[in-house]
Amino acid sequence: MAMMMGGPPAFRALVNDGAARGARLPPGTIGRIIGYARPHWRSIVVFLLVTSFSAGIVVANPLLLKAIIDRGIAHGDASLVTGLALAVGALALLESVLGLTGRWLSARIGEGVIYLLRTQVFTHVQRMPLAFFTRTQTGSLISRLNTDVVGAQRAITSVLQSVVSNLISAVAVLVTMMALSWQITLVALLLVPLFVLPAKFIGRKVATVSRDGMELNAEMSSLMTERFNVGGAMLVKLYGRPEEESRGFARRAGMVRDIGVTQSVFGGLLFTLIGLITALATATVYGIGGNLVIGGAFELGTLVALTTLLTRLYGPITALSNVHVEVMTALVSFDRVFEILDLKPMIEDAPDAAPLPEGPLRVEFDRVSFRYPSAEESSLDSLELMPHAETLDDTQVLSEVSFAAAPGQLVALVGPSGAGKTTLTHLVSRLYDPTEGSVRIGGLDLRGVEGQSLRDTVGVVTQDTQLFHDTVGANLRYARPDADDDELIAAMRAAQLGHLLDALPDGLETMVGDRGYRLSGGEKQRLAIARLLLKAPSVVVLDEATAHLDSESEAAVQEALRTALAGRTSLVIAHRLATVREADQILVLEDGRLLERGTHEELLAHGGLYTALYRTQFAAQEKRGAAR
Repeated sequence: MAMMMGGPPAFRALVNDGAARGARLPPGTIGRIIGYARPHWRSIVVFLLVTSFSAGIVVANPLLLKAIIDRGIAHGDASLVTGLALAVGALALLESVLGLTGRWLSARIGEGVIYLLRTQVFTHVQRMPLAFFTRTQTGSLISRLNTDVVGAQRAITSVLQSVVSNLISAVAVLVTMMALSWQITLVALLLVPLFVLPAKFIGRKVATVSRDGMELNAEMSSLMTERFNVGGAMLVKLYGRPEEESRGFARRAGMVRDIGVTQSVFGGLLFTLIGLITALATATVYGIGGNLVIGGAFELGTLVALTTLLTRLYGPITALSNVHVEVMTALVSFDRVFEILDLKPMIEDAPDAAPLPEGPLRVEFDRVSFRYPSAEESSLDSLELMPHAETLDDTQVLSEVSFAAAPGQLVALVGPSGAGKTTLTHLVSRLYDPTEGSVRIGGLDLRGVEGQSLRDTVGVVTQDTQLFHDTVGANLRYARPDADDDELIAAMRAAQLGHLLDALPDGLETMVGDRGYRLSGGEKQRLAIARLLLKAPSVVVLDEATAHLDSESEAAVQEALRTALAGRTSLVIAHRLATVREADQILVLEDGRLLERGTHEELLAHGGLYTALYRTQFAAQEKRGAAR
């Protein structure tokens, strides 16, 4: 297959996905593509000139061979033969230089386009709402940044070069052949269908097999990705059956092997067929042309030049016969990239967005209702495994929730699973906007607040701690890039990570591993709390931030949080009694509605849902605490 994909442009056009043949591009696509090429217009002009000149001189070597035979060898002129041979060598050197120059220009233009597209898509994707990532297949999204971006690049470089080079080469060869012998040129043109028709037929087969091969390879890669990440490897070791895993992988690898053999056979068949037809065409030209030479119609050197030109005719003609497919394949890649860029983010700064004030801030929910965005609002069918399979998008998650957390207050959120507690915290950090009502911080509706100001003001620690595959220091500095080592160490000790800091083999430069798997669950959670302490935001959101801590560590971290949260407005999803008792206000949610509010003692006296939750969830913790 390596040989196939490394073949000439004519063959690469044949193996493109046949779906491109019937593709229709949205209006304005060509204009947008020109916009990406415009910054490189000088390089493109030089590139086209170099490509055109290189394609135009394909007729020079055959004409020099004709002169060597007819004027030099036939007349015994050794000096002319030597001079023309040197000219052939110089021409070959010039072709090499032009080829390298064209490759350099092509790479410069192409990599520039790739850089611009990738950075734009990456930046745009980061602006997408959380709902986009909950629906999107990561592999499909990464494919847009890799496969489709490279395909888009070919629209400006490889396809452009192929069209210009092959068109000029075909015209130059035909004109030259016609000038040398119209009879041989006519024979050559009559043989063109023998190249084009088999190439198209086998090309369609190769396209189908190549598409199937890519899908099988993608399935095998997905299997390896799932099994080789830390979480997948652990699940397989705990629950999996190694023999079945090996058999399953062997089955997929066998299918990839078989499709690879089929690809090689079709590719070899196409090259063999083209080579055979070329040999037959050459034999035909030699047979007819030889008789014309014997009859005195033209000289022997002319026959040699014609047969040499013949070998340079069929490749460009075959490539041009498939140029529509190659062009459309490249343009469809551009369109797939534009699909991402045209997906409008649901969360954007307003034109008149203002920064949040400094200091302790009031958090208010005013008759807030919320449902999660539908697929049409937040994603693309082509990026989802099962587009629109869910039917829960219209489910109301929050209904007319109103409350206020005064500056410096600790507000605890409690309720059964699915009550809407996490969704409520997502609205505070503006991962989503409410469907109805408003969320305000410091008196400002979050839809009118600068995004960076909000991120600086609100600090969040989630139950499922996310750490990058980087050093301890780098993960901490994600909250404050300008923090020095002493500040990082102080934050870690405040989060009761002193013992971990002393045990790290490389200190702050120790790698935490994929998703932090080199750390325990409690250590990851405390590292996230250290990151929060380092940021020191005005508003703090804790989503079961102490869920993975043992009793001793929890007590220490609670003390650290008590100090860190002093004077800051805090919203805490509480599953621990200690958090609930210390709260200035407890909000009890059920089915997205705020049922009760008050202090711990007030809610117990009320005897409602909170009392039931206390008896089932918190009473056992209280007994364990009393036993200690």
